Amino acid sequence: MGTEIERKFLVKDESFRSLAKGARYRQGYLNSAKERVVRVRTIDDEGFLTIKGITVRATRIEYEYKIPVEEAEVMLSELCEKPLIEKNRYKIIYEGLTWEVDEFFGDNQGLILAEVELKSEDQKFKKPEWIGEEVTGDPKYFNSNLIKNPYKYW
Repeated sequence: MGTEIERKFLVKDESFRSLAKGARYRQGYLNSAKERVVRVRTIDDEGFLTIKGITVRATRIEYEYKIPVEEAEVMLSELCEKPLIEKNRYKIIYEGLTWEVDEFFGDNQGLILAEVELKSEDQKFKKPEWIGEEVTGDPKYFNSNLIKNPYKYW
């Protein structure tokens, strides 16, 4: 069984941009119920199907499978809930951990979030200076909820 333990934060400035090149992500949801999220995603020219369980504190079950990008594109356009999530993701190594910074577009333009994946919920880590308020437990920042209540309406 795959397990994901991650913490999520707002990004308070754009100094992260000089630290990495972003990759283009498009993702949609076949099911966005909090108990079982099923996501289709393209990253540049690759496709993925991801299944996630309910989040308890900062932990949840997660399985991810590579799928043909052509199939992912059809699922995104024909089967997924709208609007799609479109973003650039920047992967930045800081103090031995990989921070994933998501800069959103479309209906979520202006939102920039950072996540760090941990080995345990109580793992200690140092935050980069561009990291702001923690939003790990706030469901409005879940990608699956950004399709129902996009950032532009906040």
